[in-house]
Amino acid sequence: MSPPEGQSAELPPVRLSGRIADDPSRLLHDEVLEPQFTYEVAAFLPWYVLVEKVLLLEHRRMALLDADQTRALAVALRAVTAGTTTADRHENLSDLAFAVERQVTGRLQDPPARWHVDRSRNDLQACVQLLHGRARMAACAEALLRCAETARRRAGAHLRTPMPGYTHLQPAQVVTPAFFLSALAECLIDGASRLADAYDRADRCPLGAGAMAGGELPWDRHTMARHLGFARSYAHPLSAVASRGWVMEFAAALSVTATALSRFVTDLMAWGGGAYGFLDLPDELSGISSAMPQKKNFPVLERIRGRTAHLTSWYIDVATSQRATSFGNSVEVAKEGSSGLEGATGTFCSLLRLLDVVLDRATFVAPAMREACEGNHLGGMSLANLLTLRHDIPWRRAQVIAGAYITEATRAGVPPEGLDAGVLTRVAAEHGHTVPDAADLLAAVRDPERLLLRKTPDGSAHPTAVEAVLADQGAQLERLRHDWRLRTETARAPLSAVDVLLDTPEPDLESTCATTTSSTR
Repeated sequence: MSPPEGQSAELPPVRLSGRIADDPSRLLHDEVLEPQFTYEVAAFLPWYVLVEKVLLLEHRRMALLDADQTRALAVALRAVTAGTTTADRHENLSDLAFAVERQVTGRLQDPPARWHVDRSRNDLQACVQLLHGRARMAACAEALLRCAETARRRAGAHLRTPMPGYTHLQPAQVVTPAFFLSALAECLIDGASRLADAYDRADRCPLGAGAMAGGELPWDRHTMARHLGFARSYAHPLSAVASRGWVMEFAAALSVTATALSRFVTDLMAWGGGAYGFLDLPDELSGISSAMPQKKNFPVLERIRGRTAHLTSWYIDVATSQRATSFGNSVEVAKEGSSGLEGATGTFCSLLRLLDVVLDRATFVAPAMREACEGNHLGGMSLANLLTLRHDIPWRRAQVIAGAYITEATRAGVPPEGLDAGVLTRVAAEHGHTVPDAADLLAAVRDPERLLLRKTPDGSAHPTAVEAVLADQGAQLERLRHDWRLRTETARAPLSAVDVLLDTPEPDLESTCATTTSSTR
């Protein structure tokens, strides 16, 4: 039918919405939309294109698109790059999903009418965010495992190097750098395991949930999940688009690990100070004072500890941005509440790289550590044990006698490495006990190496016990590396596999579509 006389046959330009007439304001574009767009292009664009390709496979499977249309759309999607994607408040409302759609349709002479039918941005964006989040989890886990291996390796060189262990910041018992470093390795291993738990819980594909209540077409959610490298699809469409619990779990996992690391680094900072002198770093990892030429500072440790604080801040940011919001898709939760992910995970990986090089290059100053062991009566508990085991002195009274001996010896100016059997004999007698072998007892608890070897070789600071812990950690690291490698390979496989599927004609298309349609009724 011809248009009425005097009217053009041209249709108005296709807009993205008929609900609002005006494009975003310059202020909204500059303050909100363009920064979000720039972030998403850098972080999410490959995932957007991948998800669109998977959706294209579904369009083809449901016979919404023929082979030629599918091929043309696939070619257009492959041409979408960061260089071709810009925020335009008039053309694409400065929204990345619309920008991809506009680019694709703009490359086609006759865009298929059914492309993007029954589709929503909500599950698309939830899926893209989760795909990127999983990749960041894997990167953080890799950094944790690398640092754990360095701590474990360095521990193996110090199994028999005595140093003071501290409780309440006071010298307590003889331990070794290996004992400390193996605890640090355990913390890092726990961090990687904690991330694995979060990753596996988040391994659910939101695609197919639609805006919030599912679609009207028979989308094969489980196949789409498999194409995207997920273990399964979300069971509930509302949870798929509304929940960002995985972001909170991710943030919590990093916060827990970072908080523990801050404590280990606090010890390293103290040991590197002049009051201890247990730790040294090479000049290239050190700093100076601008006014006090005698100083050699270790600001890298301050940087590491300072950066751990940002991870707890991120967790609080995520939790408070989700708290008391409606359980549905929202920009507040999905975008504002998740905006810190890139910076926080970058900070986490950075502090682990710094810690890794510190552990690799640090020198433990054995003479200073031994001197501190010898100067602090670290055999006090061993002395009490011997008084009980050799002379049947009740344990609590043995503690009193050992403590009284240390007090008396200190007042008399007897150094810890000295022997004053007379003082121990007199103190024991004052408490109603005879200790004829006082000199032997004191000799047994004087030497740091002997004190170390007095520990049980199972679950202690004894070299054999720590060696066993390190061996077990080696096995744990190997398992974790293997499991994380599988997760990463599974997540990356779709990047090439989906293109292969798009280039392969759909087998028995009508039959496949009919089967799928009937199964959803």
